[in-house]
Amino acid sequence: MGRKAMKLRRILLVVLLVGGFWYLTTHFTPGLDRFSLNHISLFGGRGAGSPLELTEAHAAPAYDPEEQNNIAVYKRVLPSVVNITSTTLVFNFFYGTVPQQGQGSGFVLDKAGHVLTNFHVVEGANRGIEVMLSNKHRYSAKVVGTDKVHDLALLQIEAPNLQAVTLADSADLSVGQKVYAIGNPFGLSGTMTRGIISSIRSIRGSEGAPIEDAIQTDAAINPGNSGGPLLNSRGEVIGINTMIASNGADQSSGIGFAIPINTAKAVLADLTRYGRVKRPSLGIVDFAIGPDLAQQMGLAVDSGVLIQKVIPGGAAERADLRGGSQQAYVGNTPIMLGGDLIVAIDGHEVEDSDAINALMDKHQAGDTISVTLFRGRKQMTIKLILGEARGTNI
Repeated sequence: MGRKAMKLRRILLVVLLVGGFWYLTTHFTPGLDRFSLNHISLFGGRGAGSPLELTEAHAAPAYDPEEQNNIAVYKRVLPSVVNITSTTLVFNFFYGTVPQQGQGSGFVLDKAGHVLTNFHVVEGANRGIEVMLSNKHRYSAKVVGTDKVHDLALLQIEAPNLQAVTLADSADLSVGQKVYAIGNPFGLSGTMTRGIISSIRSIRGSEGAPIEDAIQTDAAINPGNSGGPLLNSRGEVIGINTMIASNGADQSSGIGFAIPINTAKAVLADLTRYGRVKRPSLGIVDFAIGPDLAQQMGLAVDSGVLIQKVIPGGAAERADLRGGSQQAYVGNTPIMLGGDLIVAIDGHEVEDSDAINALMDKHQAGDTISVTLFRGRKQMTIKLILGEARGTNI
């Protein structure tokens, strides 16, 4: 009896286990599924790690005031920024012609479709220029005028409902001021970067001509940004992005430069009226003199601009200004001594050609100015009617 009872208990235990398993699997499947899901480890195994618990925001985040301003500037100006593609036919290795495309940026000046950009963006475009708006519509553009010296070009398109930018005054900019750049770096249209004004300095452009009061910024400027707007915190244009200091690398190094918008304002009237800039000029070849050279030469003052020669038919020749007559050397650089030494124009001190160029940007050909100079040790002031520049002579 003992053995039979023990055997019977074993059978009953097996039956209970099987029955319990059947009951659980047929009546509590949802619960088991939830249990299993909650114990899937992050590495794919079941029951091996902690449950995956995600925390999600209950609402869209609120933007802080700085972010709100960034977004507002972008939305306001983006419709006015354009992508410019210029096409040029060039000869390949087999002397066949192949199209070559360049890209840059620009911005809309008015509802008539005038677009401002860099000269180097459209230079050599002999097979057309295409402008793409932020809405992806494309239009053929014609060149209204160019200014190679200031690296500016004025285009025009025929398009409806254009939104123009607002131009600021770039005369009173400050280092540390917040700026934005919007353009098409590497063809990535509608890109905005942010930074500050790092410095305001005179630089030499790609053609060797000076850019007075160029705006240096650490806002990322890359190939494709050329011609696009540099904006203040109100979304007003203070400059035209034009070049980067990259030390050989064809990308941003945190040192970019923009042409001040006041320079562009000074030439836009000539571009629309004449198709070119009638840049004013003294008509001289010059050499800057500092205190050391002035002492060695026995000059009457410590600094100024020494006239090397006057350009035939230019303003200086007509006003009887005089160039040098005796050759000498400063290091390996030949110069001409004996010419007039210009020290001021309209009462503003002049120490180098950059200072003269800055003053010329405030005038037009045909304006009358007062030139203060030393002829030997004699100081005199001469009235001079500005001529039109030829090449990069001042």
